[in-house]
Amino acid sequence: MIDGTLKVPARDYWKSQINCQSACPVHTDARGYVRAIADGDYERAYLIARGPNPLASICGRVCGAPCEQSCRRGEIDKPIAIRALKRFVCGQFGPEARATGGRGLIEFLKEASGTAAERECEDSEELLPLLRATTSQQIPPATGKSVGIIGSGPAGLAAAHDLAILGFAVTIYEMEAVLAGMLAVGIPEYRLPRALIRAEVDAILELGVEAVTSCEIGKDVTLAQLRDRHDAVLVAVGAKRSRMLPIPGSDATGVIGGVEFLRDVSVGNPPQIGHRVVVIGGGNVAYDVGRTVVRQTSIDTARAALRREPGSEVYLCSLESLEEMPADDVEIIEGDEEGVVRRNSIGPTEILHDDDGRVTGVRFRRCLRVYDEDKRFSPQFDDDDVEVIECDSVLVAVGQSVDLSFIDAARDGIELDERGFIRCDSQTGTTNAADLFVAGDLAYGPKLLIHAVASGKHVARSIYTALTGREIRRESVELHLALPEYKRENGYESRDRVELKTTSAHERKRSQNTPVELELTEYEARQEAARCLDCGVNTIFDGARCILCGGCVDVCPSLCLRIVSVSRIVENPEIDPVVENRLDHTNYDDASAILKDETACIRCGLCAERCPTGAITMERFLFKEVPSCQVD
Repeated sequence: MIDGTLKVPARDYWKSQINCQSACPVHTDARGYVRAIADGDYERAYLIARGPNPLASICGRVCGAPCEQSCRRGEIDKPIAIRALKRFVCGQFGPEARATGGRGLIEFLKEASGTAAERECEDSEELLPLLRATTSQQIPPATGKSVGIIGSGPAGLAAAHDLAILGFAVTIYEMEAVLAGMLAVGIPEYRLPRALIRAEVDAILELGVEAVTSCEIGKDVTLAQLRDRHDAVLVAVGAKRSRMLPIPGSDATGVIGGVEFLRDVSVGNPPQIGHRVVVIGGGNVAYDVGRTVVRQTSIDTARAALRREPGSEVYLCSLESLEEMPADDVEIIEGDEEGVVRRNSIGPTEILHDDDGRVTGVRFRRCLRVYDEDKRFSPQFDDDDVEVIECDSVLVAVGQSVDLSFIDAARDGIELDERGFIRCDSQTGTTNAADLFVAGDLAYGPKLLIHAVASGKHVARSIYTALTGREIRRESVELHLALPEYKRENGYESRDRVELKTTSAHERKRSQNTPVELELTEYEARQEAARCLDCGVNTIFDGARCILCGGCVDVCPSLCLRIVSVSRIVENPEIDPVVENRLDHTNYDDASAILKDETACIRCGLCAERCPTGAITMERFLFKEVPSCQVD
């Protein structure tokens, strides 16, 4: 039973019980690597984390972690610190931990996976099954075919990784001097070390992927030339341009796009900003901008200390109230610690400037609401409640847009939608042009980093099908393994979530590359991993053995079991066929059923221990999805 709805367990039901894996766009078995950490098997944990995700080390630092948001432990107290645990194992065996960086990583993964214990829940997009399938010709490599990828962000890198494994000759075209797109020029270094990015990218280049940097499409090479050069072209440009505000004064000197500001700081060319800075926006990018400004002004002030220039102030102004802000809680808390002055529930109406056109302040009005009753963006303001915040720089972080100036729809034969984006199938990346594909932000709008990785992988498979005529399928195998000696760590159900340690606000403000969040110690990692409920383990009931003693119900600490009359659950189209198949009569008052609330079960195994007839067993659900395709 889930959310009050009765379900008959089947394969997809058991898969969905592993909430973290179901929530992950690339289906990483987070439960698998968390439990491996709890057992002290860190190499195996890394192999599981890296399996479906070529950017695992990067995700260990900056992933939005939908797995944590879906973690069943969060229904009890707080979710498992899955992202921090991924960072821990990547720090042990990932490319950042190797003397050679990303070079040789793929060979290590092949060798280590050959000797490691079998995986428990292996998706078809895992690295090793894909390598095995191409080596054994179950998926014949696309020899002689080439793909050009425009953009080296997470979608482009993930696509390049899988396309190379599938046998394509792959070339990435990147307008910046460095690879990784917004990962390298949009995410501050205090969150994502540049050496780690380089190591992760090197592992992908090791597969034979070529890269052309400082190459602007439409200027250094045209889209038409790329289409002539390659059998297919994948457009994976991210949203790298700031959306500016349509208000008076937005063109004043000193008004800068937040994304452009982050890019300039990342490449070592920080723009000149004043000592009073207003950041407009309330999301994570706005906080990246505001916290980067705090560091930059701190550095500049230190350099200019002898001139006794005044200290700086950074105001972050958002339409949303504190409770409504889209930024992650940790960003807000750490921003407050670093001195970002948060101003909620105000909206800009005009950017003020002097006679020379330089910014002098921003006029705001009180925002009474941001969303209407249907949760649609529909702000209302009080025009009589107005204030001016004086400043000499304004950084705008209210959204991002994609630059597709290199495309001419008529000339290139490409259909665009009403937004000016390439019209495509967001799942497969296909467009009206047989040789042109789309991935990432351009395919479905801004989402999380891990969604971009998933998009790149999905589109790689679409390109394989389009250029070879063969569709990659999944052959599924499942197994339920009884665990007669099933045990849990003492006190696992009452352990508090580990508190992630950070560098002091004073220390981290002194440079752009001082890390904020610190890595878990081995002790902390194992203690935190032991909190995992291990949702691949399930209680299985054998009705033929049950004597309706009620012992399981009595002993259950989370009250997730009930014994009810079958008459209470009939007239349910999913349940009725099962009842009719098991009972040879229609007097349902004489028959009973056990209902289990999956949202409450903590996998303690007490019900199985208590059962006097062995009607309840603890069993682990395992599955493999082996990729293959029809070979002519």
